[in-house]
Amino acid sequence: MNGVGKSRIGMIDVARGVALLAMAVYHFTWDLEFFGYIEPGTTAVGGWKLFARTIASSFLFLVGVSLVLAHGRGTRWRPFLSRLAMVAAAAAAISLVTWFAVPGGFIFFGILHQIALASLIGLAFLRLPWLLTMLAAVLVIAAPHYLRASFFDSPWLWWVGLSSVDPPSNDYVPVFPWTGAVLAGIAVARLTEGLGLLAALGLVTPGRTAAPLVFIGRHSLAFYLVHQPVLIGAIWLFAQVFPPQVTPARASFVDACIATCEESRDGDFCPRYCGCVLDRLQGENRLDEVFAGSQDAETVARLNEIAGICTFETDTMTPAPDE
Repeated sequence: MNGVGKSRIGMIDVARGVALLAMAVYHFTWDLEFFGYIEPGTTAVGGWKLFARTIASSFLFLVGVSLVLAHGRGTRWRPFLSRLAMVAAAAAAISLVTWFAVPGGFIFFGILHQIALASLIGLAFLRLPWLLTMLAAVLVIAAPHYLRASFFDSPWLWWVGLSSVDPPSNDYVPVFPWTGAVLAGIAVARLTEGLGLLAALGLVTPGRTAAPLVFIGRHSLAFYLVHQPVLIGAIWLFAQVFPPQVTPARASFVDACIATCEESRDGDFCPRYCGCVLDRLQGENRLDEVFAGSQDAETVARLNEIAGICTFETDTMTPAPDE
C-alpha cells in the first residue's frame, strides 16, 4: 500500500507511460542519426537536446513520487530491495552489452544506474520536511555549475558528475545534477500528500483510451529494456532495403562539430574552430579512433586539450562582430 491508501495511482502510471513513449521517440531519432538517415549531431543540440533532458527529468521526478507513494509511511524493504535488484541488474546488463557494442561510448552510468542509486539516496529524505528536501534538490542540481574540478576527471569518479568535462557515453546521467530531479519528486509528493492532493489524484480513474499508457507505465523497466533493440532492429532491416546516403567521414565530423558549437557560439567562429580540431585530429592520427567511438581516457583528455587550443587560436583569428 502507498501513502494514499491505494496500491497504485493510475494517473501516475499514465504520466510514466507518456515519459516512456517520449523517450522512445527520442531514441528512434537518435537511432536514425546513428544509421546515417539524418544529420550528425541532430539529437545533441537545440530542441532535441532540451527534449532529452526534459524526458530524463520527468522520469526521475516520477521515481521520487513513486518512492513516497510506496514507502512514505515506512520502508517496505522486501519490495524495495527486489525492485532495486532488478534495476541494478538491468543497469549492469546495459553496461556489459554497450561495452562490447560501443566501447568508446558505453553506458557506465545511465538512467538505470541513476535510478538505482537515487532510490537509495531518496530513502534518507522520505520523512524529512518537504522544504528541506526541495532545498537539497536545488543544491544538487546547481552543484555542477560551481563544484566541477579536475579531481573528478578520473574515470572512477565520472559517475559523480563533477568532472571538468563530461566523459563520452551514449547515456550519461550522473549523481550531480540528476539526483536532484528525484529529490524534487519526493518533495512535491510530500507537499501534495500533506495537502490531500495525492488522495484526490488517486480517485481519478484513467479512461479506456489511456489503457496503453497505464500498461506501459506499470511495466516501465521491461519497456525500457525492450524498446531500443526493437527500434534498432527495425531500422537495420529498413537499411537493408533502403540504405542511407553515405556522408564522407570528414564532412560528417565537421557538420556534427558545427551543430554542437553553434549552441554557444556564432558568426565565423564555428567553421574555423571545427576545421582546426579536424586538422589536429588528422595530424595526430586520432580521427579514426574518434569516428569509431573507441576513445580511451587518454584520448578524451587530448581531445579536451585540442578543443582548448583551437578555441584560443580561433578566437585570436576571428574578428569581433562589430569589426
